[in-house]
Amino acid sequence: MIEFEKKFSDKKIENAIYEKIIPAGEGWMHPLDEGQTLRIVDLKGNQGLDFLCYDLHNPEDHYSATQTIVRQKKLYINTGTVLVTETGKELLEIVADTCTCHETMGGACATESNTVRYGHHTLNMKTCRDTFLMKISEHADKYCKVDLVPNVNLFAQILKLEDGSFEFLDGISKPGSYVEFKALNDTMILISNCPQINNPCSGYAPTPNAIYIWDK
Repeated sequence: MIEFEKKFSDKKIENAIYEKIIPAGEGWMHPLDEGQTLRIVDLKGNQGLDFLCYDLHNPEDHYSATQTIVRQKKLYINTGTVLVTETGKELLEIVADTCTCHETMGGACATESNTVRYGHHTLNMKTCRDTFLMKISEHADKYCKVDLVPNVNLFAQILKLEDGSFEFLDGISKPGSYVEFKALNDTMILISNCPQINNPCSGYAPTPNAIYIWDK
């Protein structure tokens, strides 16, 4: 289990301009203006959440796992991490984090990977890729499936083994754990509240998350 120093926020819920509950297994797509702050709360603990972000005015310039990892020189993200795009544009900075560890390697669960990892009985189970596709279909004038790139997994850990494979670990998020992002530029946020019941990323029993936004 990997943990870093916690950083608490001074923002109060009653001052938020936006509030949303994302049910277990559902998604959310919403713009964040430069200077606004987004908080994501793991309401019941150990609930993985798949996260992507895009330059709001140029959707083709999306979050880059490679650029972000190279810039910060570590695989896990936490307070102080800046999420950057393929062109190096800074989109979001983590300004508060009480979970302290979010992984960048595991990607989104999908039908194909589920059947390989867990068996063909998972063929009809909903996945994060399904949720991503459903949400971007609501913005089909600007987004399509080629815009789904390797994502961040919030409130989740994954261990790289010596043989090159990966192992999902139990999350370290407690009920009420949160991570807070400040928008450094106008950004589109895409979230899948993971429906995964086959590995520990969502405690084998997905639960809701909460979203709050504060104005600049």
